Amino acid sequence: MRVGLVCPYSLSMPGGVQGQVLSLARSLRARNIETRVLAPCDGPPPERFVIPLGKSVPLATNGSVAPLAPDPAAQLRTIRALWDEDFDVVHVHEPFAPGVTVTTVLLKPAPLLGTFHAAGQSRAYQTLRPLLTWGASRLDDKVAVSSEARDLAVGHVGGDFDTLYNAIDCSRFAWAEPWPTDRPTVFFLGRHESRKGLGVLLAAVEHLPGDCTVWVAGHGPQTKELMALHTDPRIEWLGRIDDAERDRRLAAATVFCAPSLHGESFGVILLEAMAAGTPVVASDIEGYRKVATAPAPDGVVPDDPTAVLVKSEDPGALAAALTSVLEDPAAAAALRRSGQQWARRFDVERLCDVYVERYERLVR
Repeated sequence: MRVGLVCPYSLSMPGGVQGQVLSLARSLRARNIETRVLAPCDGPPPERFVIPLGKSVPLATNGSVAPLAPDPAAQLRTIRALWDEDFDVVHVHEPFAPGVTVTTVLLKPAPLLGTFHAAGQSRAYQTLRPLLTWGASRLDDKVAVSSEARDLAVGHVGGDFDTLYNAIDCSRFAWAEPWPTDRPTVFFLGRHESRKGLGVLLAAVEHLPGDCTVWVAGHGPQTKELMALHTDPRIEWLGRIDDAERDRRLAAATVFCAPSLHGESFGVILLEAMAAGTPVVASDIEGYRKVATAPAPDGVVPDDPTAVLVKSEDPGALAAALTSVLEDPAAAAALRRSGQQWARRFDVERLCDVYVERYERLVR
């Protein structure tokens, strides 16, 4: 069986969808299932099994900016790759994101499985609404990664969806060498835009213990403004970091902070922090509750807290929660143990089992 995974977002940029696609591809190939990933790339492909479709351009979507490739050249590369590879089944992530996934749905070179990730609002769905019902009819199987993603898709596309879940490759975090640090450290990773809540974390810094360091990774439209407003020397602005550095800093941090305000359908980064053995403090929003408190894919409910969830947009509450972890080694150790155990229930190998069954059914 030959499987094609199509991702609309540049694999040169960090993101939950990109990580999901690459992890799934590695798992499939480890099972001797011939797999290729088709996606935009703004540099060298991250893996040999990736077929680059061209460079991306930033387009506003879902309250953020997505690195998509809607240009004609990328569509021609997509068409050629789909015909040349002769896939038995094609798995399209975000089927209606402008660019290469829409082209894949229109072409339909093999049975199509679509996985929908977006939650909240989607400009792509609004723009392409006249074509969505027809486009959805070309998908032979439809999956959403959360109930919020399913509700958004059903509201615009209609039809039946199964709700699966996002997954992570737990094995990679077992080998990450912790980044050198000799101080208690809070780690933030994400795009510097309002919905990610970085401003809330930075406002909380003045209430944190004086001996801590706050690592801020990523960049975005608010970077310059936030850097000018928050000049505390304990804040280290890291800029964009690669996956290897991200994994090492996750392994080294005393606590990972995810203060998002909204727009998170499923908190994959929380699971990655847990898998790295890092306690998590996050805002109490639906997408994060689905990771920290809702039943796992196997129906199991956590016996112990897997993360500390606090009211969003409240710097005082966030500072108190972070301080409780920074200054209480026993509480941090308990979160570390329960988080690692919980993350294993979302390992990509379990998700791969489910998708392989669906691929085989489509091929039959």
